[in-house]
Amino acid sequence: MYKSIVISQPMFLPWVGMFEQINLCDIFVHYDDVQFPQGRSFINRVQIKTKDGIKWLTVPIDKKKSGKTINSTYISYNENWKIKHLNIINQSYAKTKYLNEVMDLVEKIYKENFETISDLNIYAMETILKYFHIKKEIYKSSDIKIDAKSSMKLLEICKYFNADSYITGLGALNYIDYKLFEDNHIKINYMNYKKTSYTQLHGEFTPYVTILDLIANESSKGKDIINSNAIYWKDFIGENKNEK
Repeated sequence: MYKSIVISQPMFLPWVGMFEQINLCDIFVHYDDVQFPQGRSFINRVQIKTKDGIKWLTVPIDKKKSGKTINSTYISYNENWKIKHLNIINQSYAKTKYLNEVMDLVEKIYKENFETISDLNIYAMETILKYFHIKKEIYKSSDIKIDAKSSMKLLEICKYFNADSYITGLGALNYIDYKLFEDNHIKINYMNYKKTSYTQLHGEFTPYVTILDLIANESSKGKDIINSNAIYWKDFIGENKNEK
């Protein structure tokens, strides 16, 4: 039986494209036992659209307490960042049709004091998936305990779940080993993001903000916007070469 898989680092309230990726797969794996990225990343921050332009919602990290992996990266509660986030979200979406709906969802997510960024992000993403009635088999890579790195680790996770297809975002263009996957009869497919527009406040439409934006403006009907597809890697690269 054909089985597709998405393996992704748990990101903080990510953009629509992340949920489009999950929407296409049978199995979703939170890639939580890999290194927390150096510098700025979407693991602990996300863009939000406000009347004053794009701002960032950032979850502060306790660097002294944290290890190297995402699931050993601890959240700092030295400042009341939750209140700050809730105020920004409330102000940004005050004039949207579904303000109460998005605030109820965010307050549910922020109610718990998770120790690690991984636990917060996983809970938040799965809460949003349930909101949109997107049902998948969901796992954490840390529970599988595969001792490998980079493309080999991704391959071994695919094999663990007997996946035939690996659906990935465009970041994989920089590192994926196509031959390794094809030798193991696993098809690599890249996301073909449509970036479908929807009703959005505060100026020109941008698809790259948190999915909370979609919920505030469209509610659960926004699931119709979660509609991108994926393309076989050779076709994807061929199309992009032709466009240059």
